[in-house]
Amino acid sequence: MTSEIRYSREVLRRDAIAALTVTAIALPQGMAYALLAGVDPRYGLYSAIVVTGVASIFGSSSHLINGPTSAISLVVFAALSIFDPDQRVEAAEAMFLLGVMVGSIQILISICRLGDLTRYISESVVLGFMSAAALLLAIGQISNALGVRDKGTGAQHILYRLWLTLTASDPINVKAVVTAVATLAFAILFRSLIRRYRLPRFDMLAALVIISIGTYLAGWTIPGLDGKTAVGIAGIVPSSLPAPHIPTVKLSWALDLASDSLAIAVLGLLEALAIAKSIANQTRQPLDFNRQCLAEGIANLVGGFFQCLPGSGSLSRSAINFQAGAETRVSGILASGFLAVAVVGLAPLARYVPKPALAALLLLTAARLIDLKRVAYTIRASRMDANVALVTAASALAFGLDQAILIGVALSILLFVPRAAKLKTTELVVDQHEVVRERMPSDTGSASFLLFDLEGELFFGAATELERTFAEIRRRARQESVRHVLVRPPCRSRWRST
Repeated sequence: MTSEIRYSREVLRRDAIAALTVTAIALPQGMAYALLAGVDPRYGLYSAIVVTGVASIFGSSSHLINGPTSAISLVVFAALSIFDPDQRVEAAEAMFLLGVMVGSIQILISICRLGDLTRYISESVVLGFMSAAALLLAIGQISNALGVRDKGTGAQHILYRLWLTLTASDPINVKAVVTAVATLAFAILFRSLIRRYRLPRFDMLAALVIISIGTYLAGWTIPGLDGKTAVGIAGIVPSSLPAPHIPTVKLSWALDLASDSLAIAVLGLLEALAIAKSIANQTRQPLDFNRQCLAEGIANLVGGFFQCLPGSGSLSRSAINFQAGAETRVSGILASGFLAVAVVGLAPLARYVPKPALAALLLLTAARLIDLKRVAYTIRASRMDANVALVTAASALAFGLDQAILIGVALSILLFVPRAAKLKTTELVVDQHEVVRERMPSDTGSASFLLFDLEGELFFGAATELERTFAEIRRRARQESVRHVLVRPPCRSRWRST
């Protein structure tokens, strides 16, 4: 639909309004996701500028907005856990290298035209991964919400580090807790107002601005004589745009990051293509999966040379872009430009953003990542779906997100791909005895209708084959001037959303 739109001033207006709405949510999300990844907040903003703009230029989807995401940031955090907390410079350089590696893998996937294979990755894998990621996301922000210092090292399991943090003698910062609770209250209140009055999605940004102003007026984010603040702050964000930077390359880093880069590359493509397909189902826009894979790869590769956090398709920002009335990929390009202007103009104020407020927004994001309805549906759909989701989630908690996505993808391919080959189309006829049977070469077809029987499993992996079957049926109908077609689906198949 959108690919046939003639660009006009009205279309530009819609794209611009959508871009402004996306920018409002991208500003706090960019900082929050960088904090989630354990790096400087500016790298999240740089990603929301560079990765978003580049992916929109080269992408296939008219509504997909790329940039930093919670799931990718969680895997980046796990990948950078090989560095100690005081090795910030080394961790940042490793992250830039990671972005280049991720982009290169995604480009290679596109060149080999493997993008279509992503349809064989079951929704159960993504659901199990996102549920576990949400739990890890919440666990990682408890210390910031309580205003206490993280204990342990990156080599230790996150649950053990949480135990060390909670059982240490550090007192809970009451002001940090108040800040986090107030942020949650404002965000929830604003979300309800948005839904009630159908307003633009300003809830996270408005809550962050109000709490930042409130804590500043209370003096909680102003350094005292000792240079410390009453609550933790996000830190200074330079009032500058991302500049070209060649990442430091170390063989030991590349070896340590190899599995993480593959996991991020696969997860990023799964996220982006799933979101793009979901929106395209409503707009009827045709998608080129391999082109979108190429766009994801180019965006992350370029981002690695511009000090960016690796990114992917953002569910929240893409949905906002679509719901705000975007028509073309220009909305993503404009959102990138608007955010660049905002970073230059508002960066000096970012130092007063309290960490507990960002932690509260991330805790809220984690809660919203767990879709209980989808979880319940997956459990009811089949035992296989439920087991795949459970194994993926358990793997994430036990081994880490990078291993979980690879385990989940392997399970999905092993269990589901063979079923795609079982889809078989047979043309039927009604003979002179009014018996429905398979059409033989000697049978004369009906001039009034065509009759077909489908055998096999109708699930997400068979979607492309099903589309080809229907296209061939439509061609036959037009060729034989038949206006009525009857297709009998498999009686025991289960439909699953992609």
